Amino acid sequence: MLKNSPPLELLSWLNTEGSLTAVLEAKAGQPLRVQRSFEGYRQLSLSQKQQLGLQGSALNRPMLAWVREVQLYGNDELPWVWAQSIFPLSSLKGRARRLQQLKGTPIGYVLFKRCRTLPNQRCICHTSKGWQRQTRYDWYGRKFLISETFLPQFCQKLLDI
Repeated sequence: MLKNSPPLELLSWLNTEGSLTAVLEAKAGQPLRVQRSFEGYRQLSLSQKQQLGLQGSALNRPMLAWVREVQLYGNDELPWVWAQSIFPLSSLKGRARRLQQLKGTPIGYVLFKRCRTLPNQRCICHTSKGWQRQTRYDWYGRKFLISETFLPQFCQKLLDI
């Protein structure tokens, strides 16, 4: 196996379409526990603006976003996934305003309530925390970015089965 490719056991998780929350809960046999580590406003970096599909002069303008960082716990003491959701303020209109009040609710409950899948663009990369999928979603015409990193303890759990 190439060093730059994810373990075979993790591929289906990285490529899951629809709600990652739902498949993680099925694996855990119980609802996910969400622990927030950050929730609030942040300036977007250049790379985040590019990931959101901004182009031209929009890349040079400061842009504020609502950012939520959480750890997702399955059925044991260690978190399975670290996730970051980035909602540009321009996307938080209408029903999308609900995304600022998630608190301990998994985002999948809201995003996939009416549809099993959403239009998206995804890339997979390896970070210092683990294998990550970065997905740009289009939800009712609102674009936002969700990064989900599968932590080593989740990968170990896949190997133990």
